[in-house]
Order: sequence, then C-alpha cells, then structure tokens
Amino acid sequence: MEGVRAVEELLQQDRYRVDQLYALESWVAPKSDMPITTVTPKELGRISQLTTPNQVLAVVDMPDPVSPSPKPGWALYLDGIQSPSNLGALLRIADWCGFSEVYGGPGTADLYNSKSIQASMGSFLRIQYAPATLQELVYLRPDAPVFGADLIGENIYAVSPPPGGILVIGAEGPGISPETAALIDRRLTIPRAPGRATESLNAAVAAGILMSWLGAGAHV
Repeated sequence: MEGVRAVEELLQQDRYRVDQLYALESWVAPKSDMPITTVTPKELGRISQLTTPNQVLAVVDMPDPVSPSPKPGWALYLDGIQSPSNLGALLRIADWCGFSEVYGGPGTADLYNSKSIQASMGSFLRIQYAPATLQELVYLRPDAPVFGADLIGENIYAVSPPPGGILVIGAEGPGISPETAALIDRRLTIPRAPGRATESLNAAVAAGILMSWLGAGAHV
C-alpha cells in the first residue's frame, strides 16, 4: 500500500497488520512503534509499483478470507469485474454512497492487486469485501430484492428505491452473466439523453449513479 494519506489511514486501524514501512527521511510516522526502514527516493522508486512513487510504502499481511455475511441495507455484487482499477473504484464509490458490503463474484479481479488497492483510495479498509456467488447471497438474504444494471430495464427515475437489497453490476462488454441474471428481480437502466449515440457507460460510472440513487433513497 502506497501514499501518505492511505498509509496513515492504514496505521489507524487494526484489521490489517503492517509488517514493514519503507519511507523517505522526510516522512514522519504517526505511530512511533511501527518498524520503519528509511530509504532514498531512488530506492523507493525501485520497490514502488507507482509511476511516480510517493513518500511511504507499507508491506501488509493479508487477513484471512471473509465469509459472506449480508446485513440489512444495500450490498453491491460484482459479476465478473475483471479490471482491478474498476474494482478499486467501485469500492471507493460504495464507501462514499453508504454501502458497507461489496461481494466479488466469479471472475472478479483480486482485491489485493496493487491497482485495486490504489484505486480504492483506502476504502478497502472500511468496506466489508468477500468473494461470493449471488446464489449464496440470495440464500442468506432471501427477502432482499435483487436489482441489476441493464441497458434494457426500468428507468431508475421512475422507480422508488427500497431501503435495502442487492445491486448487481456486470462486466463491461459481456454484462451480467446468464447464471446471475436468472436471480435478478428487477432490471434498471440509466436513461441516455435523447439523440446521443454512446452505447454504454463504464461499469464504475454506471455503478456510481445507481449507488448514489439507491443510497439517497435509503438515507432520506
């Protein structure tokens, strides 16, 4: 995990154990008991996975896998989101919109890919994330409505969002898989402006609009 703001937030929580910090001499650690190795800018550049290295890099233990444990409210289900950057962005948006749970279906990128971690901007520390199938979630929350993003669906602005449920976002290109689609109760679409030829939205952009709409409905 890299970057001043992200690492300083990391040091304020207990779920992820920090093994080692590598930092420039100019960086002051917020916790004096952390093991820190001072490095030069050139050395940090050699171990960093960023194009422009920041001041500090943390090596962190991955926690044990988390089993699905859906709670009341809204959960986000990712159906084969293959881009790590999109996964990280989706966690960040879910965090912003008040979603506390995100589940990665088969084919979804690895949460601990460096691009996922960086794109989440620290949201992976606050969001409960677990691999799961939609079948598992429906079994655990049988009364929760399942909404799916679809180009052919109900206009979101003509639907009153319920206070909780499961929102399904599919991969760009193939969309939601047939196995997952079979479990969706309602398909939702974000209306396109008349006369526009854009075929679709980026998965994270579409999810952001839908999560904002659902989150607003749940917290009014």
